[in-house]
Amino acid sequence: MTTWWPWVRIATAVLLLAALARQMQIVIVNALASPTAWGSHLPTVTTNFFSYFTILSNLSAAVVLIIAAVHGIRHRSDRLEPAWLTTALVCVSTYMIVTGIVYNILLRQYPVAGISDVWTNESLHLIGPLLLLADVLFAPRRRALPWRALWIVAAFPVVWAVYTLVRADAITGPMTGDPYWYPYPFLNPHLTPGGYVGVAGYIVGIAIAIIAVGAGVVWVSRRRAASLSAVPAATAGVR
Repeated sequence: MTTWWPWVRIATAVLLLAALARQMQIVIVNALASPTAWGSHLPTVTTNFFSYFTILSNLSAAVVLIIAAVHGIRHRSDRLEPAWLTTALVCVSTYMIVTGIVYNILLRQYPVAGISDVWTNESLHLIGPLLLLADVLFAPRRRALPWRALWIVAAFPVVWAVYTLVRADAITGPMTGDPYWYPYPFLNPHLTPGGYVGVAGYIVGIAIAIIAVGAGVVWVSRRRAASLSAVPAATAGVR
């Protein structure tokens, strides 16, 4: 494996973890300063923090990138990545790219003052997704995956969506005191035009985006793996 790429992955993971730590600090500080009882209820606030798709996708990406980097440093050879590692990378790359797309299309207009700061917000929603896209396009020794890997890619977002909708109306909004809490406005049937029908439309749209992006990531891995396998064959023909 190219000797410097694992260090790119480690640097990316460090950036994501630093941004997550900063975001968590802002959330806790705001919770402790909240005038409402639920706002200062740290177990609820902490659980809500780890209920955001953005947080989960960035955290999982950081963990997988560290594992991939360690594997690359320990195995400095021309061997392809093991299938389990490529599958994990395809999953987190898809989630991060979709996070970037959804945020910049649906959520960028919402203010972040008081709940985040600029570098944290941009790291989690723009820089991180772009770095994971770069990993898809340029990381060496990516293994080709079968198309059925898309079922694995789709599994986590489905579980997250079900968890979010089931939990939401059982939680009091910490900062607002509303008898519900949704991580994103477009998932909130109390705010979304059309109620649950409107929310269902957004979920279907995001599901299509996840499948489309996941298919693109798998396709790139297959094309790049095919090109790598063709190089030795071409060289052997010259000889």
